[in-house]
Amino acid sequence: MSRKMKLAVPDLISNSYFPAAAAVELGFFKKEGLDVELELIFPVDKCYAALRDGAVDFVAGSAHSTLSAFPQWKGAKLLCAQAQGMYWFLVMRADLNPERGNLDILKGRSIGAAPWVNMGLQRLLINAGYDLERDNIKIAPVPGAIAGAGVVNFGLMAAKALEEGKIDGFWANGMGTEVAVTRGVGKVVLDIRRGDGPKGCFNYTMASVATSDALIAREPEAAAAAVRAIVATQQALKADVSLATEAGRRLFPETEAGLIAQLIERDLPYYDATISRDFVAGMNQFTREVGILNGDVAYEDIVATGSSKFWTI
Repeated sequence: MSRKMKLAVPDLISNSYFPAAAAVELGFFKKEGLDVELELIFPVDKCYAALRDGAVDFVAGSAHSTLSAFPQWKGAKLLCAQAQGMYWFLVMRADLNPERGNLDILKGRSIGAAPWVNMGLQRLLINAGYDLERDNIKIAPVPGAIAGAGVVNFGLMAAKALEEGKIDGFWANGMGTEVAVTRGVGKVVLDIRRGDGPKGCFNYTMASVATSDALIAREPEAAAAAVRAIVATQQALKADVSLATEAGRRLFPETEAGLIAQLIERDLPYYDATISRDFVAGMNQFTREVGILNGDVAYEDIVATGSSKFWTI
C-alpha cells in the first residue's frame, strides 16, 4: 500500500464526481494499491489550488477548471474522464412554467451557479444569441454558498435556494436537479449531455481526474493506478448499478442515497474514461472564448497520454 493520498472533489453529494468517490468507497483504489481519502473542497478552483500546492494528489472536478491554478496547462495533466460531456443542468422555478430548450425564460432572471461552473452557462447563452447585460440575466453564486459557508454541496444548496425563492433558477448537478424536480419546485430547461444547448457545448468541459506533472514524474505508477481504479469503478457500476446505492449510503444523507442509483443509471452511457482529441479541441475553443486560455495548447500538454492505455479494459 502506498502513502496516504488525497483526492479532492468540489461537490460530494452529487452524481457529477461519483465515479471517483465510489472508487474510494467501494475499494477500487485499494485494489490498485492506493490508500486514497476524499476531501471536499469548494469551489473547484480551490481544489486545483490545493493540487498545485501539494495539499492533495488528485482532483476529480471539471476539466476546464484546471486552468484556475495551472495557467496554460503548465504543471498539470488530465488522467482520464469520469464521464463524457458537460454535465450540468439548467433548472428554472416550476411556477414560471419553463419549457425545455426555451432560454427566453432567463431574461430578467437570477440564476445560481458556482464559480468556474458559471462559465459554461455564460458561454452557451452567448453562443445561443443572448447578451447577459442586454437581457438582464444575472448569473451568480447561490446566496451563502461562498463566504463563510464551510462545507458546501452546491447542487443541494441551489435546490434549497430555488425552493425558498432566493433564485429563479440554477445551473448545477444532477442531484440538485433531481431534488428540485421531485419536490415540484423546478423544471429542467437544459440537459447538455442529452442534446440540449447550442452546437459544441457538450465538449466545453467534462468531469475528469487530474493530477500534477510533479506526481506523474515522481510516482508514475500511482497515476496509472488511479486511472485503473476509475475505469474499474465505471465498469462495476455498469455491471451492477446497485453498487451506487451501497457507496451512496456511506457518503450521502438518506434521501440522496436513495436517489443516487437512478441518477447513475442515467449517466452510465457516458461512463467512458477516454479523453479524445475532439474533446480537447472543443474545450480549448471554449476556454479561449471565456478568456482563460491564450492561443492553443497541444493535446499532449493537457492529457497524460501515458494513461491512455488504461482507459479501456
